[in-house]
Amino acid sequence: MDTKVISTGKRYSSLPESYVRPESERPKLSEVEDCEDVPIIDLGCGDRILIIQQIGEACRTYGFFQVINHGVPVELVEKMLEVAEEFFALPVEEKMKLYSDDPSKTMRLSTSFNVKKEKVHNWRDYLRLHCHPLEHFVPEWPSIPSSFKDTVSNYCREVRDLGFRLEELIAESLGLLKDDIKSVLGEQGQHMAVNYYPPCPEPELTYGLPGHTDPNTLTILLQDLHVSGLQVLKDDKWLAVKPHPNAFVINIGDQLQALSNGRYKSVWHRALVNADKPRLSVASFLCPCDDALIAPPKKLTEDGTGAVYRNFTYTEYYAKFWSRNLDQEHCLELFKN
Repeated sequence: MDTKVISTGKRYSSLPESYVRPESERPKLSEVEDCEDVPIIDLGCGDRILIIQQIGEACRTYGFFQVINHGVPVELVEKMLEVAEEFFALPVEEKMKLYSDDPSKTMRLSTSFNVKKEKVHNWRDYLRLHCHPLEHFVPEWPSIPSSFKDTVSNYCREVRDLGFRLEELIAESLGLLKDDIKSVLGEQGQHMAVNYYPPCPEPELTYGLPGHTDPNTLTILLQDLHVSGLQVLKDDKWLAVKPHPNAFVINIGDQLQALSNGRYKSVWHRALVNADKPRLSVASFLCPCDDALIAPPKKLTEDGTGAVYRNFTYTEYYAKFWSRNLDQEHCLELFKN
């Protein structure tokens, strides 16, 4: 392959060898069922007790849920998707100015997941941005398309606010005070991955992203309404999550599984690709500050079970996560007491 990215605008007639999974690791698309009872939580219903109850149930049972009437303006969400499409439609030479395979960079265009480490690549290009504090990171963001910085900044502010509201509701669903989780996390970091999955000639042989959990606290995912690809693991079965209009998918990440002392599950999920159409998604990640000590509040360890995981800092966890392959065993297992 002559370029490092796959969003070149040209169609591939066959899947390059470096993307073909061994037979035992392929998606087995015929075995995937639709997730019929995805929890959809109406944040605008006015009944806080009901919302807290529904969130608790979803976090225990699924590890993810969708939210509607979330307060992020519809026009802003549409603009975010538009500017993301415009970015990936830029000429390859323009995009490649931003390319890096160094995970420590705070702004980069890259491909697959961790190109230097992995044996088989994933059918995905992505733009990775650090988003907090905005004034620190926006100057290094792409200046083409011209509306990129403005649109993405506004989107980041709204999504951060939504994430904080969700963390309060999640804390209350655990029987804690609403600020108990936020106080452990400190001044939270925020990252974004704008994912682009070009049409794939042989989607049954590869992934956009293989099964994994998110290493952060909470992920707020904006799905492409026209092309589905997100699947979650429930009761050892992969289920397809269809996009819901004007909704965000909320994934519980590894840090919330640790903070909840294992009561809430960090959801295993993966991205599939499509033979005919490109797919786009925008994932926003809220993360503990680097030196936050991740330990469950006392109230969650007083029932005699003790802490399921040893205390760790987010810096320690994140370094361990990036040192492995994405689809290895759950990174959190390495921190068990």
